[in-house]
Amino acid sequence: MVVRAKLSVVAVLLAALAAGCSSLKDDDKTATWSPNKLYAEAKDELNGGAYDKAIPLLEKLEGRAAGTPLAQQAQLDRAYAHYKAGEQAQALATLDRFIKLHPASPALDYALYLKGIVNFNDNLGMFSFISKQDLSERDQKAAKESFEAFRELSSRFPDSKYAPDAKARMTYIVNSLAQYEVHVARFYYSRGAYVAAINRAQNAVADYRDVPALEEALAILMRSYDALGMTQMRDDMRRVLEQNYPKSAYLQNGGMPGQKPWWRIW
Repeated sequence: MVVRAKLSVVAVLLAALAAGCSSLKDDDKTATWSPNKLYAEAKDELNGGAYDKAIPLLEKLEGRAAGTPLAQQAQLDRAYAHYKAGEQAQALATLDRFIKLHPASPALDYALYLKGIVNFNDNLGMFSFISKQDLSERDQKAAKESFEAFRELSSRFPDSKYAPDAKARMTYIVNSLAQYEVHVARFYYSRGAYVAAINRAQNAVADYRDVPALEEALAILMRSYDALGMTQMRDDMRRVLEQNYPKSAYLQNGGMPGQKPWWRIW
């Protein structure tokens, strides 16, 4: 009797479990959908801006259409959906996985472009701190990774339709990174930390070429050396500034003319 009772309990549990699984299956309205229908529905949600609804549909499609071009497209669309939903980490993880698994994909240029865009947009607020905190505490990792993605795209796929925009963004990033170093240098100079100002201004001069920020970097070097009583270095920096920017306003007004921030266009 005891054995029979135990078997009866087990049977009841198995039946309940089966019923639960059946219920879960019934709740999944996509269970009988074809991959094409699943993709069509996901695209509708994506186009309508319902990224939270598109993402799970695209995840299901990746599984059901595994090994097909449709699965690859679903993966790229999911990365885009994460990006538009403000989920940069998930978008980048999805793109890195795609790039690793599909190195010969005809859509690899788009994957690299989207990776650059995700990091680029994640970095748009990189200068919002200018009046709020110590500039030296900011991390420029996103900008540099964005540049690397665009650089790889431009190098490997020079004829890609995404290449021109990638190159334009690369120029912007380089200018921004150089200007960031100058902002930090100016921050230190304004507080009398002349050695630190020199170090950051030298970073800009050493790492970047033909960018607008170099003019101010040289001026900060000149004035910092002057403040430290290093007259020979000051005069050397002045000659370099005069040679490269003969009409520079930094050569007047003591070398640090008042001007509105470079980032303020109004």
